[in-house]
Amino acid sequence: MKHLWNDIRYALRQLRRSPGFTAVVVVSLALGIGANAAIFSLFDQLLLRPLPVHEPELLVNLSAPGPKPGSTSCNQAGSCEDVFSYAMFRDLEAEQDALAGLAAHVIFGANLATGDETVTGDGMLVSGQYFPLLGVQPVLGRLLGPDDDVTVGGHPVTVLSYDFWLTRMGADPGVLDTVVTINGHTFTIVGVAPPGFFGTTLGARPDVYVPLTMRSQVQAGFSMESFQNRRSYWAYVFGRLRPEVPLPQATQRLNSLYGSIINDVEAPLQEGMTEQTLAQFRAKELSVETGPHGQSDVHDEAGLPLLLLLGITAMVLIIACANIANLLLARGAGRAQEMAVRGSMGAGRRRLVLQLLTEAGLLALMGGALSLVVAYWTLWFIGSILPPFASAIISLQLEPSVLLFAGGLAVATGLLFGLYPALQATRPDLVTTLKDGGSRNSGSRGAARFRAVLVTAQIALSMTLLVSSGLFLQSLVNVTRVDLGMDVERVATFRLSPVRNGYESERSQILLQRVEEELAALPGVTAVSSGMVPLLSGSNWGTDVSVEGFEGGPAVNSNSRYNQVGPGYFRTLGMPLLSGREFTEADVVGAPRVAVVNETFARQFDLDPRETVGKFMATGGSGQSELDIQIVGLVQDANYSEVKQEVPPLFFLPARQSSSLGALTFYARTGSTTEPLLRAIPGLVRELDPNLPVEELKTLEQQASESVFMDRMITTLSSAFALLATLLAALGLYGVLAYTVTQRTREIGVRMALGAEGRRVRNMILKQIGWMTAVGGFLGILAAFGLGRAVESLLFGVSGGDPWIMLAGCVTVVVVAFSAGYLPARRASLVDPMISLRAE
Repeated sequence: MKHLWNDIRYALRQLRRSPGFTAVVVVSLALGIGANAAIFSLFDQLLLRPLPVHEPELLVNLSAPGPKPGSTSCNQAGSCEDVFSYAMFRDLEAEQDALAGLAAHVIFGANLATGDETVTGDGMLVSGQYFPLLGVQPVLGRLLGPDDDVTVGGHPVTVLSYDFWLTRMGADPGVLDTVVTINGHTFTIVGVAPPGFFGTTLGARPDVYVPLTMRSQVQAGFSMESFQNRRSYWAYVFGRLRPEVPLPQATQRLNSLYGSIINDVEAPLQEGMTEQTLAQFRAKELSVETGPHGQSDVHDEAGLPLLLLLGITAMVLIIACANIANLLLARGAGRAQEMAVRGSMGAGRRRLVLQLLTEAGLLALMGGALSLVVAYWTLWFIGSILPPFASAIISLQLEPSVLLFAGGLAVATGLLFGLYPALQATRPDLVTTLKDGGSRNSGSRGAARFRAVLVTAQIALSMTLLVSSGLFLQSLVNVTRVDLGMDVERVATFRLSPVRNGYESERSQILLQRVEEELAALPGVTAVSSGMVPLLSGSNWGTDVSVEGFEGGPAVNSNSRYNQVGPGYFRTLGMPLLSGREFTEADVVGAPRVAVVNETFARQFDLDPRETVGKFMATGGSGQSELDIQIVGLVQDANYSEVKQEVPPLFFLPARQSSSLGALTFYARTGSTTEPLLRAIPGLVRELDPNLPVEELKTLEQQASESVFMDRMITTLSSAFALLATLLAALGLYGVLAYTVTQRTREIGVRMALGAEGRRVRNMILKQIGWMTAVGGFLGILAAFGLGRAVESLLFGVSGGDPWIMLAGCVTVVVVAFSAGYLPARRASLVDPMISLRAE
């Protein structure tokens, strides 16, 4: 311990004597470790951190891949492969014995009224075993249990989330047995969930938990009969393993039960299936996978981007460590005589190595401490470029796990960049070192080769990062150039859901129509309309259709996306009509049913664009004789759900012909800026109904931008890290060449004394640069090609091996490398042979 304290004090004195060296090393490390810590924070939150529940490693997620005839409803808890019908869930829950229990859940949008104030948020429908299986304990009252999950529609009770209780109820312990209105229905509060528990769906933060049997009360359009419909798939299911039953055995036993239900109960209910599809239906099997992180599509969507960013920041850190290793090699060479003197006085090599490692460790710890500031700034920057719905699910604070990661990384990097220079500086060659004053030690061939290898590796890594950032930059450019088929500029959009406030259908229609009229009367508004499905928000509504003249059948794809829209919808959004007309105020309930279709719809259903208008169709895949909707317009293709998604077949129905419409997204176009309109909308709605929350208030341009936020984040961060890596590589190359020129001054002086011209000496140094750049560039191109292929699914309109981007990366690296090496090369060409020989 005494030796360690002495080493630390001596190391601090040495570092104080070289403030420039110390600052460069600490800042380089801070940038590398801080970037890694920030990305690790996201990685940990979204992919590594288990649910804060009892023994999360025993949780398993169930999914039901295969044909799902009927209706399917899925959300951010997972794909449509994962959902079960309510009836199937109850069968499995009642009869299985492989697991300790099963639970179901589903997220729903909620308007929550407490007193005179209504806010919008999320709720989660949960079965009776949900909380018992998770093993969480209430902070107040009780949680929902099996007794709250017996009778369909018979349990109007709810549990509040801790955050909702804290922010909306003021943490009042007297909330138990009081009521909260959820989507127009009164529920009694029976408990408060523990802090830090946000349900089992990453990406959603439920404010309230409601019994699964109350779905028809909180979700409009869901009837009591739908609970027994085996062709309606909407429930996400998870379970808990019994400690004595391994996962493969539990899966086998569950599939035995599942297969018998499929074949004995559900297969006879299927109609209109081909023999092949029916065989696939009968052969369906459950998928049972470990689920310590809950059920969420965030795990799939964020996995590859975060792995990519973590790999990029790791490369940046490696480049920084290579630079520091080179600096320590040069510093060690300058201290070779000191090491030799200390060795001659009895200090063993192990003692000297430990001294130098102590210095490297102190540099690493200082860099690690400063990296926390860099990590915080990086997280803040990431939060600033994320849309609100994404930034709401991540913490921008440095959690203990991130601090441990940064500390561990600092220790590891201290060993990584400190060990070889320490061994090199303490080589047991005392007589030669003392005789030559340390000059030969510094110029050893082993050290020179190692420095060249480090610089070559830096060039390779920076080439890889430059090419990858170029790929993402081109992808983002392609995304921004997508022709959306509409004009998104100067359009304000927001959503109202009066059905969630208990409005009956007729009253809801009156209010929504009134909102359109009031919007149109606002100053500067030039056009107003509305739609049931919000554009570019990821929402997809679809159904099977029958079209006049199109031969359908069980094996024929007759599915189409659809939307219900208000009068003037296409004019408001700048979607050109190719023929026919759009909807008017005369298209109401009782008037002849009409539709407008897009170009892709016409192609899929074999409609001649010149004869599309006038054809008849029907929804739900009904027979030809029941075609009761006349196509009155053909509109140009426009994006529907996402910016990057291909335009699907799409038909539009008049919203005013619907007798059950309870929510709409409004679009208001203005002739000037949208800011005054966005400020006026909440007041307009308050005048009509002060308890009706305004949802998703933004511009349509913002909505389009949020649709591709992941592309923007990856491009921004990868480009920033690539530039940082290239700068570090350039500094590393400059440092190595400058040091090489210094060490070869005598050699260069001899060459020039023997007649070598300055140009020849300069070319000698540039040739060294060329070899390192060529080798590093070649390796970097290979790595970039592999990386591009691996992340091709994240790119849009560009291949992972795009030759022009590869070429651009090569040109950039060559220019940077020769720019960094030119000054040392020029300095070498100006060496005065007499002065250099006299100095020797």
